[in-house]
Amino acid sequence: MLTPKPICDSLSDLEILRRALEALDFFSCLYERYEQRFLRYIRRVSGATAEEAPDILQDAFIKIWKNLNGFDQSLKLSSWMYRIVHNEAVSFLRRKKSFGKDQKVPYDEQLYQRMPDEVQDAAEEPELRDQRTQHLVNRLPQPYKEVLILKYWENLSYEEISDVLKIPEGTVATRINRAKKAFIQASEKTPAP
Repeated sequence: MLTPKPICDSLSDLEILRRALEALDFFSCLYERYEQRFLRYIRRVSGATAEEAPDILQDAFIKIWKNLNGFDQSLKLSSWMYRIVHNEAVSFLRRKKSFGKDQKVPYDEQLYQRMPDEVQDAAEEPELRDQRTQHLVNRLPQPYKEVLILKYWENLSYEEISDVLKIPEGTVATRINRAKKAFIQASEKTPAP
């Protein structure tokens, strides 16, 4: 039996974690809370299709469940889970590229129809508005693409990005700065569609 939504909504992530360690049903609260956010992130960072993203997410949540006992509760749970989801998405991307499958995935124009105007709108807008912006972000090197997506679409702080990518906060700041410059250069070289 799954835990009712009102109970899940009244609990913090750490309270859910503690209860999930005692009763499996509470783990569904974490899944429900983060499913859509993580699916969007997987699609953005890995280019996975709508059919592939749930499989990646499922693998990530299996790893999250297996490692719940090892979670350091002094850390932020969402950053720790993002790290696992990030690793699964990057592994998928590497597998896809290693087999040359990345060349066969069609550009999904519907996915890139809407882009958030501001960082605060990112969580509320499941689809992207500006096709050209997403196309330009996808052309950036993976380290730049990752930090831009985590910062501007996922609205994570430098500290959280540091936790997800396992790099120092100073490196996060440097990558974001370089990524912005690379994005501007790419936008100047790429004509508007």
